[in-house]
Amino acid sequence: MSALIDTDLEFWFQRGLRAYLGEVARALGFGFESCTVDVDVPVSAYVAVDWRLRRFPERDVALLWDEVHGWAVAVEAACGEDMIVLAYLGGADILPPAQEVVRFLAELRAGALDPHEPGSPVLRRPGRHQELLPLLPAR
Repeated sequence: MSALIDTDLEFWFQRGLRAYLGEVARALGFGFESCTVDVDVPVSAYVAVDWRLRRFPERDVALLWDEVHGWAVAVEAACGEDMIVLAYLGGADILPPAQEVVRFLAELRAGALDPHEPGSPVLRRPGRHQELLPLLPAR
């Protein structure tokens, strides 16, 4: 019976996370097609941004989210390398309102955030998705 409960929990968690990512993408003026989700633990997501930063004119920009560090802005690195994280949103909220994510991205784009040595905040341990489920939109 426990495996069934875990499967049901993960289904609703993943569904709620996709709904949340859709809200963030819409708030940014994008569609959900700009999002990808990796459901391995730690769960993470990628939102493609369709503009570039003056500091990195040849690199694509993306918003990254994971269940440990929350939101970050990153740029694509050279082929096959990890993305370069420029800044983390931080704060206590692992799933902040979409408008807060939009503001964070706008501040970085405007140069109001210093994108160096961001340090990665640890907002929570991975797993235990039952704790995140009440924070996600019900869809």
